[in-house]
Parts: sequence; C-alpha cells; structure tokens
Amino acid sequence: MSIRTEITHLTLLLEEYNYQYYVLDNPSVPDAEYDRVFQQLQAIEKENPELLSANSPTQKVGGIALTKFEQVTHLKPMLSLDNVFDTQALNDFMQRVSDKLIRSETTFCIEPKLDGLAVSIIYENGILVQAATRGDGQTGENVTENVKTIANLPLRLRGENIPPLLEVRGEVFMLKAGFKKLNDSLTQANEKTFVNPRNAAAGSLRQLDSKVTARRPLAFYCYAVGVFEGQLPNSQFERIQKLKEWGLPISEEVKRVVGNTDCHAYYQAIAKKRPRLAYEIDGVVYKVDDISEQQQLGFVARAPRWAMAYKFPAEEAVTVVENVEFQVGRTGAITPVAKLKPVFVGGVTVSNATLHNKDEIQRLGILIGDQVVVRRAGDVIPQVVRVLVDKRDQKKTQQIVFPTSCPVCHSPVERIEGESTIRCVGGLYCEAQRKQAIKHFASRKALNIDGLGNKIVELLVDHKLVENPAQLFSLSTSQVITLPRMGAISAKKLINSLQICKKTTLSRFLYSLGIREVGEATANNLANHYKTIEAVKSAGIEDLKTVSDVGEIVAKHIYYFFRQEHNNEVVDKLIAAGVHWPKIEGINESELPLLGQTFVITGTFTNMSRTDIKNALQQLGAKVAGSVSNKTSAVIAGEAAGSKLTKAAELGVSVMDEAALSILLKTDS
Repeated sequence: MSIRTEITHLTLLLEEYNYQYYVLDNPSVPDAEYDRVFQQLQAIEKENPELLSANSPTQKVGGIALTKFEQVTHLKPMLSLDNVFDTQALNDFMQRVSDKLIRSETTFCIEPKLDGLAVSIIYENGILVQAATRGDGQTGENVTENVKTIANLPLRLRGENIPPLLEVRGEVFMLKAGFKKLNDSLTQANEKTFVNPRNAAAGSLRQLDSKVTARRPLAFYCYAVGVFEGQLPNSQFERIQKLKEWGLPISEEVKRVVGNTDCHAYYQAIAKKRPRLAYEIDGVVYKVDDISEQQQLGFVARAPRWAMAYKFPAEEAVTVVENVEFQVGRTGAITPVAKLKPVFVGGVTVSNATLHNKDEIQRLGILIGDQVVVRRAGDVIPQVVRVLVDKRDQKKTQQIVFPTSCPVCHSPVERIEGESTIRCVGGLYCEAQRKQAIKHFASRKALNIDGLGNKIVELLVDHKLVENPAQLFSLSTSQVITLPRMGAISAKKLINSLQICKKTTLSRFLYSLGIREVGEATANNLANHYKTIEAVKSAGIEDLKTVSDVGEIVAKHIYYFFRQEHNNEVVDKLIAAGVHWPKIEGINESELPLLGQTFVITGTFTNMSRTDIKNALQQLGAKVAGSVSNKTSAVIAGEAAGSKLTKAAELGVSVMDEAALSILLKTDS
C-alpha cells in the first residue's frame, strides 16, 4: 500500500468514526481505537508534510452540524485539544511552554477532562439567549431550547458586574447515577440503551422535542470564556471562579498549581479519586493560567499551544474472543468467562472478561471468534461491552454452548425459574464450593466451632486434610498441628471445640448445610414442621411449600439439595460422626404460639444475649427482623436502645423490656 493510499484509507476511516460518534451518537469503536488511528495518520503526515491536506481529520474538530437543527456560526472558533498519553509527553509539552515563555516554572489551571458534549452558551445582559454545540468548530447546532432544560444551568445570571455579552463554554454531561437510571428505564420499555454517559448526554441534547431532553438527567460545567464585552481577570482560574460567582456551575476539582511536580501530583490524585466521582472523566486538562501568556503561545491548526489533555489509560479496547470457559463460584454459580486475545486496557493487560450469564450472552449476541469491545474501569472486572457484528467472519465463529454438568465435580446443574444463573447442585461435595461450605458450616450461627476461622479452613483445605464438613470430625491433634503457625495448644483447643459442637439443634444443623436461601428463620420453620432430618430429606416440593415462609424457589433449592447423592452422603457422615440434637416432640407448626408475629431486638440485655433472645423467639415460631416497620409486633428494648426505639414510638409499635420478654417466653413456652 502506497503512503498516499494509506493516508486516504485512514482519513476515510476517521471520517466514518467521526460521523458515527458526533452525528449518529453511536460510536462503532472505543476512544482508544480512534486515538490509535488518529495518531497513525498524524505520524504519517508529519513524515510526509507535502501530503498534508487542509481537510485532513488531524486539521479539524470532528463532526458536522445536524441538518435538523438551525446552524449557528460561532463568534470565535471552538477548538479541540491535543492529547498526550504518558508522562514524558506531558513533560515535553510543559517544557515547550516554559521555553517559549522563558521561565523555569509555569502556573497552570488544571481540571478533569469531562466526558460529555462541548457547548457554547451566550448570555446577553445576564439572560441566556443562545446555546450551540461545537459542531465542526466553526459552525454548530442551535440547541438553545434543550439546553435551557438542564437543571443546574441558570437562565439568568446573578451578582454584579456581569458583562453585557458573555459567551460561556463548557460540557454537557450525564451523572453516572442518572445514566444507570435512564438505561434501566429504556430496558424496561424494550428500547435501545445508550453505550455510555457521553452518548446518552449527546443523544439527549439533540432531541427535537425539548420535553424529552427535560426528562433526561443532564448537567453542565463551565470550563472557559469565549467572546465577552467588558473586563475579566487575566487568569484562567480566576475567570472560572468569576463564572461561579455569577451562578454558573463549575467542577469543584478545578485547581491552580505551579510547576511540573504539582501537575503530576494532581493527575495521580484525580485518577485515584475517579471511581468515586459522580460523573465520567477520561483525563486531565492542563491550561496555562495567564491569559496574556495564552495569547503569546497562540494556536496550531486545530488546538491551542497553551493547553493539553493528558488522557487516562484507555478503559475500552477492541480484541477477539478466542474461547469461552465456565468457572464455578463459591456458591455454585457457573459463570461464562471469555478468553480474550490479550489487550492492554485500563492500565493492565487483559485476557479474561466475565460474560455473567446466559441472558447476557443472548443480549450481546456474542459468538466465539467475534471482535468485541472490552471495558475495564479502575478495579472493576473486565467485561464485554458490545460485539462488532459488522466485522464478524461467519466461517470463523461458533456458538457458545453451556454445560449440562458442573465443570468441576460433574454434578448436574440447575437453573431455577426466574433466575438467570445456572448453578452446580454438588453443594457439600463440589471442590469449587468446598471452602465456602466449610466456613459456613463452622460459622457462629451454624455449628459455632470455636477456633475454626476462615484462615484455618483455608489451610485445612489447601493441605488436603478436609474435603467436606464431615471430615472435620475425623481430624486429630497431630494432623492439625502440622498447619503453618498452629501450636499444640491451639490445635488441641480446635479438636475439643469440634467435640463440643456435635451437640446442636436441628434448626442450626439445617442452616449449617448452606442450602441456598435457607436462613436461620427458614431452618427453624423446617425443623419445627418436620421435626426430623429424615422428614426434611424426603419432602417433596409441594409439601415443602406448606412450611411457613417457604415459597416455590426455596422449596426447589431444598428439594434439589437432598436429591444429590453427594450431599446426602455428607449429611449421613455428619450424623455418623456424632452430630446430634434433642428430639423435637409435641409441637406442630400450627401450634407455635408466636407464629406470624415479628419482633425487633435492640440494645443490650442482662440475662440473655441478643442471639439467645432471637433463637428463643424463633423456636416459638416468631420472625426476628432487623428494622422496625408497621408489620412489627413489638420491639424488645434493652439498655442503650437507639433509633429503633424512636422509630417504634413514631409508628405506635409496642415496646417490651427484658422483664416483659422473660414473662412472654415463660408464658408461651
């Protein structure tokens, strides 16, 4: 390919990207891919200046005004910014500025690079009279009526010494929370969602009906002054502060710093703060603060010499799905994971991305072999954003087939109606769920095994001493003492604890098995209803649904758990090892005196712990909730009771002290 042909190819490609990005608000590639092509063309033009065209994408600000809006010629061109992507390139920019100004350190006004849509807003005598998009830098689109609907933008300025003519420039954007809410509503309405907040903001601002724009959660921040009449400070930073005085919104992150060291420190600080910001940013903008020095430095074809955008590592990149593997989580959830051709994104090399579940794969329409856009923001797990369907090679792609058995233990998988995730039903047997199952089994609300914390469980499993909860009871002191940092006293204490915890209750035992969605209250209801573990194991789905608080989904979880031979083997071994509980006699569920009542416990007590009170109430059929509502039967209040007691008074809920509780438990027992 000749150099001239390559320039033509890259130019056409960038023009197409610009059209999709600026005009259609539907980018086909992430910013990182656009930047790569742009820099490639820029480098070729630098080496071959005789082939540089005035119409090159590198010489203009992308996009054209939409014909559906009235076109507006800007009073002063709205230029773009040059970008740098590493520390050295930023240092080079600062050095050029210092050399031109003949000084060792320069004062900069620094601000986050907002990821939205640039607009120009004109105020005459303090009244908003016109708003326009940047368009191609010379001509934009008249979006005055739409801009007027932006909640944080004043239609009338306030304060003193407002210029007769003031052109404010800034960014229209959408807050992260508003973007999520908008996309959720579009999904519910079976409408097309937006790719990111930037495109949501652009699409919302370009509505023909301003009533639609008014319903969108748009916001605006000023970052510059264009044309004006009268006097303004000779400082970029002070001008921004003056706009704030007149009631215009600005980012609170705008700072004025001196020298390279503070400039780099700001970049690092805002990059760390980025995930917590309410809006999306994709870099930091550095502007020489002194306006007269800005004029001295001047402009190049498409950007000022006195400003530079230092962009964060790209959060999106294009790569290929080479395969899909299925991973089993600690709770049995089976998650499809895309194995990617390694790509650098979000500051690291990424080779895996979660596909979440079958529904997400269908939504994306993804196939093995597809080119995809991958996103990684901060510490978020990389995920596939969209498929580049127009680049699909049908001969090289294949469907993603979900497993019918667990990839780890080969137990069957289930997908409960109403859920999007498939799960392994291996439970107590599956190696992938092993550590989680044992940790839950030993937890305080289950068998409460003193000395068997999470770290000890990790060590026992890693050293292959325990594969399921039943094997805990065959451990010896000599085995435990071999674990790292485990002394003889601690080992002996753990073995003694295992013997003590063999005596439990049926409800605690059922809870300890870790059956999905079977919490303490449900386990207690099951125990009181069936009275024996054998009856629970043999119960059918319809029979289980007759138990208080057990619906269709929970009934299926219980039923399928006890239909797995592996799980029943572990339960039988636990009982054979000596785990036992008092026989439950004489009380049918329908006879439980507190059935249907809900209690809330708050404060501290003298004769019973809060856990003991909770267990006692549940044994009598009551529910114990964490917050007070109109459905609360009574609040049991000890010493230093707090806001729950206040809430009870507001709702007229009765309150019991420890003495009244004692009478209640004795009477109902």
